[in-house]
Amino acid sequence: MFHGYGGDGNDISMITLNWKRFLPNTIFLCPDGHEVCSINPSGFQWFDLSKEDPEYVHEQLLKAEKIIKNYINEVKDIYNLNNSQICLSGFSQGCMASINVGLTSEESFNCIVGFSGKIINKNDLSKRITSKTKMFLLHGDMDEVVPPSNLLDAKDFLLRKKIDVETKMIKNCGHHIAVEASSSALNYIKKNFKI
Repeated sequence: MFHGYGGDGNDISMITLNWKRFLPNTIFLCPDGHEVCSINPSGFQWFDLSKEDPEYVHEQLLKAEKIIKNYINEVKDIYNLNNSQICLSGFSQGCMASINVGLTSEESFNCIVGFSGKIINKNDLSKRITSKTKMFLLHGDMDEVVPPSNLLDAKDFLLRKKIDVETKMIKNCGHHIAVEASSSALNYIKKNFKI
């Protein structure tokens, strides 16, 4: 599970405390981003957002994508897993990275669960899609950091690319993972792993 900008693996791991009770024989990994966050030195980032330059942000995301893919390959080797046994999940920046990794890997993952994210550079991503990992995207309707319109934008893009996508807009929710979102995500994961 990949945390948001300025967060860390410990922050995002809180969501797994409830999930563990319902997902037996499951390994939860919540790594810290590979860079110290440029605006919050006590947290981490997957890619730098300090410049409001879309090309720069995209370049940083592509670097993160490679690092995350290497990390996943290491995890697969250590635990003897294949992609069909892995759910990618992330919040905000971690969601954005999960979508990219899930659609540009050689083999589809079981699924992606993404909270409060968006698709960065749809033109580039559309040229690089190599797998059709299904996904469930959730977003708060009062998100002040990543506007909720990004959920509908992502759904439209994914459907046009023939990616199996489900979405849920959480009412009266800002930029965080509400209990309703966590419960809905858990049910989606259980369904996809047939638990």
